[in-house]
Amino acid sequence: MKLIAILIATLLAGVGSVWIAAALSFGALARYTQHMLSLAAGALLATAFLKLLPEAFESALSVQALSGTLLAGLVFFFLLDKAELWHHGHERHPELQSPDGDADAAHGHPHAHDAHPHAHQHAHRHGGAWAVLLGDSVHSFGDGALIASAFLADARLGWAAALSVLVHEVPHHMGDLAVLRSAQAGNRRAALTKVSLAGAVTALGGLVGYTLIGLVTDWLAFFLMLAASSFVYVALADLIPQLQKRLSARATLAQIAWLAVGIGLVVLVGQLVPGHAH
Repeated sequence: MKLIAILIATLLAGVGSVWIAAALSFGALARYTQHMLSLAAGALLATAFLKLLPEAFESALSVQALSGTLLAGLVFFFLLDKAELWHHGHERHPELQSPDGDADAAHGHPHAHDAHPHAHQHAHRHGGAWAVLLGDSVHSFGDGALIASAFLADARLGWAAALSVLVHEVPHHMGDLAVLRSAQAGNRRAALTKVSLAGAVTALGGLVGYTLIGLVTDWLAFFLMLAASSFVYVALADLIPQLQKRLSARATLAQIAWLAVGIGLVVLVGQLVPGHAH
């Protein structure tokens, strides 16, 4: 049952995020694009600080060792970003701009630093589409493994992690769809199919994570700390900076409201989903 839950959650997070991104990119929901950044940041921070970290610290392992793992994880993801191994930056696309004229939502993925003047200019080339899909697949695999590690600790953690992955992948997939549509001469169906297949790799990551992490259950708390460090890094290094811009009072209140919605969703999942014995 645990494996089935992992596969369902990873497919919902990996493929579901693509379809939500398509609805935001191609449909009437486009005006909510910018709000997804606040929602994702709230969900990621809540999952890390209210779910993953407390669960890890409840283990019999040394607090100092776990804290060191959190710090090492943050540095690790920073270095991956610097090496662009975990980086999914895309050029801004006019069709992904918010109603206020902000194109930030087009690169709202946790590893999209389009403020950099040279962020992936090769994405406009035909071969850039395949680079995007490859990077997407690698990142989806990692997300699946993180979700699996959360499920192995507790079902509530697993669903909270899956929710967080889903919402923070939506803005990223919007950028992917724009890049692939450009490479496919505007073909929405082809772009959606390819990005969906890349998102489905999340389930493969969940399966591998379930198999490998299950063999080293004594180290599960360390995997939870790594998952938490990933979520914290994504929220504070990538999403929050995109929200730190001068806005009207109304727009600022909307940001805060959607941030609270993201936190509330994670708390709600913890209340509704039954846990299981460790």
